[in-house]
Amino acid sequence: MDKKFDQNALQSLSEDERRQLLRQLVDTDQHRPVKPGTSWKWDLLLVVIIGGCILLAAWIGYLAVSLPAFYRAGSWRGAWVGFDVAELVAFATTGWAAWKRRQILIICLIVLATLLLCDAWFDVVLDARTSGFLSSLVSALVIEVPIAVIAVLVARRLLRLTVGQVIKYEGGSGPVPSLWKIPLFGPEGQGTPLERLIRAARADGETQPEVTEVSDQDSSVLWPEVKPDPADETDEADEADVEAGHSSSGAGS
Repeated sequence: MDKKFDQNALQSLSEDERRQLLRQLVDTDQHRPVKPGTSWKWDLLLVVIIGGCILLAAWIGYLAVSLPAFYRAGSWRGAWVGFDVAELVAFATTGWAAWKRRQILIICLIVLATLLLCDAWFDVVLDARTSGFLSSLVSALVIEVPIAVIAVLVARRLLRLTVGQVIKYEGGSGPVPSLWKIPLFGPEGQGTPLERLIRAARADGETQPEVTEVSDQDSSVLWPEVKPDPADETDEADEADVEAGHSSSGAGS
């Protein structure tokens, strides 16, 4: 493409004008058509997760009434040595990612926190009614749980910094919304995941599936103007503020 933007004109834009231009470019890019059935893998994952939750709940109920209170385990040494090796790998990988300042550090921190919490849980539960219970409890409360909490908080902070940069370069402004309210990238489908899977299976059987346009609601800018909320009000009030900011930004563009 030979057409180029005038650099002098771009540099003369104010911060608000540059942000508005970015939002218009993002909004234009998000109006691309979406073929039906292209997100079937994601929908299949959601169905598998829901099915796994149901099966796991039933399995927990079965174990609660069938397992004995005491059990003589085999390969006890191998189980704990293998688990501690996994923790060592997680610590080393987290340290490498922090040293190199890589985005994978967020995943490493979450994995490390999960392993530490599991270690604390099994130490305390398996040492119950034994002479080592007190030392296991102190180790969990003083070492493992605090490190796990710090890892989760650092991962949350890094993730919010990353999202904040995305919001900035998509023309958004204001504080970073809560991670519970930030949507994933890509247009959202209509209906439940199971319904979309059925439609995807039908669309795969067609030779030339129709192309559906993304609605204005799905293709709108992902990052609305979000007002600061230091009081951390209820979720309903937060959602109302986000929707109000979304409408105002759409009207401005």
